[in-house]
Amino acid sequence: MIAKLSNCLGAACLTLALAVVPYSGSAQKPGAQEMPPIDEAAIAYLIDITSGQVLHARNADRRFVPASITKVMTAYVAFELMQEGKLKPDQMVQITPETWRAWNGKGSTMWLDTETSTRVEDLLTGIVTVSANDASVVLAEGVAGSVPEWTAMMNAKARSLGMFGSHFATPNGWPDDGRTFTTARDLAKLAEAVTTRHPKSFRHYFGRAEFPWNGITQINRDPLIGRVEGADGLKTGYTNEAGFGFLGTAKRGDQRLVMVLAGMDRNSSRARLSREFMEWGFAAFDRQSLLKKAQVVGRAKVQNGAEQTVAVRTDRTVRVNVPKGRTRDVTMTIRYNGPLRAPIAKGARVATLEIVVPGMDEARIPLLADADVEQAGVFDRLWNGLVGWVT
Repeated sequence: MIAKLSNCLGAACLTLALAVVPYSGSAQKPGAQEMPPIDEAAIAYLIDITSGQVLHARNADRRFVPASITKVMTAYVAFELMQEGKLKPDQMVQITPETWRAWNGKGSTMWLDTETSTRVEDLLTGIVTVSANDASVVLAEGVAGSVPEWTAMMNAKARSLGMFGSHFATPNGWPDDGRTFTTARDLAKLAEAVTTRHPKSFRHYFGRAEFPWNGITQINRDPLIGRVEGADGLKTGYTNEAGFGFLGTAKRGDQRLVMVLAGMDRNSSRARLSREFMEWGFAAFDRQSLLKKAQVVGRAKVQNGAEQTVAVRTDRTVRVNVPKGRTRDVTMTIRYNGPLRAPIAKGARVATLEIVVPGMDEARIPLLADADVEQAGVFDRLWNGLVGWVT
């Protein structure tokens, strides 16, 4: 059964259709939207992580070499370890003579001194601000014991984030015959995790215009910081093999966009297209509010529970981007692998709200259980069976 609801939101009148159905496979994608002003990037991806909507995608799942964008995963692993209490910003890490000889002056560098100890905080700042190859290896060896042990943690974290098109064999993205690779969609998942799971660490380490260290001040090569409103990270990348790439983000109000560009042959193209792409993302859509945070949107069936259904609610204020000049119907569908199995804890993610704007990819928002559902006792199971037989 589909309930129809008409709401006039802002200047646009949107018809919302809310259906509750068990998951039955992927839905058919809507048609392609108008292309943004980019023409020189082999890979282009732009997502509003606050709504879950993909605003533009070209070759989003094509594997490519991330080069120094790899360092965002190294930073994420460090943030996770700090959150778990296994790493502290003021912890000292020593560079070995072997590592110094291998990485001193090799590509982008922090110019660490041989046989000295450096704070984790300074290493991380050098990694994300000036793309320090030496600091990445020193952090990996000092914390995990070896680069292979560190990259094993990188890959474990990638899998936990659903980055199944990625693999990391180096902490800094130095060329390794293609063993390190990723996709634009995966990098967007990583950026979302960095910014939402570790907002304080993200604000502290990312977004700096420069980094003075050891008597040398180096600038951040991020093409958006200081040039695009709300830009605050994440990382550029370049090698002869990979070309010029960029994983970037900007936040305006409560909206955060994440973009990926890869495969460009000139730094000037990366800088220009990154700014145009991000500005297009903020300018080309009308943003409409659909649902409030913690709003109950429907009920899902429960198997072997004290209750036969459980209410599901949003985990955030749900907003949608609609291309400007297009007043279209928005369809929202609750999808879940059902019936759900009891027991169910209040606040557990049990379903997904799929939002479709014609001409755009679906957005998917987590839905949470609005109440605990205990496992059914003997009497409850008999009653549920009788009700099911009668109905």
